[in-house]
Amino acid sequence: MSFLILGFFTGLSLILAIGAQNIFVIEQGLKKQYVFLVCLMCSISDLILIFLGIFLFQYFGDLFNSTIELILNILLLIFLTHFIYEKLSIQKNNINLNKEIKSISLAGIITKTLVFTYLNPHVYSDTVFFLGNFSKNLLMIDKYYFGIGASISSFLFFFSIGYLSKMLSKYLQSELIWRRINLFIIIFMSIIALYVLIEITKFF
Repeated sequence: MSFLILGFFTGLSLILAIGAQNIFVIEQGLKKQYVFLVCLMCSISDLILIFLGIFLFQYFGDLFNSTIELILNILLLIFLTHFIYEKLSIQKNNINLNKEIKSISLAGIITKTLVFTYLNPHVYSDTVFFLGNFSKNLLMIDKYYFGIGASISSFLFFFSIGYLSKMLSKYLQSELIWRRINLFIIIFMSIIALYVLIEITKFF
């Protein structure tokens, strides 16, 4: 049981750092848009990656070399650039929240959620590598408890930020507020894109 608690707080300490994936979940919550699905996909993805790291750490350590990391960074930068461009287009026009919600398909939401999750090298560094390395010397039964604890923290975090954002959305219905939210997302994603670009330059 102690390793369950250890896994929970270790996982929570990693996931609390605000990143592109978390901002995306918050945005979907504010829009009341596929909130359960987005939170579930992010949580299950973390669970999968956590246990891959715990049980296959040595294998993935060899597989995830600098070339793979560079490719993931480039793909993430391309996606972030496109995402920021879309947000800038919205910012220039009148923001109609209801129209924006209806215009995004289920397939589009699934694709964006998967991209924000699996093209983000930091997701792998937190789940596969840090948690995998942290638990590599534990007994098998303790590995299970540790992984379950870390996974519970992920489920709790994503569903909390998703549904808290959904609850707060009723207070954020004016166009001015949504312009500010959209501007914040543009600025934050631009900072992340710049950071990814800097990381890419380190490979050359």
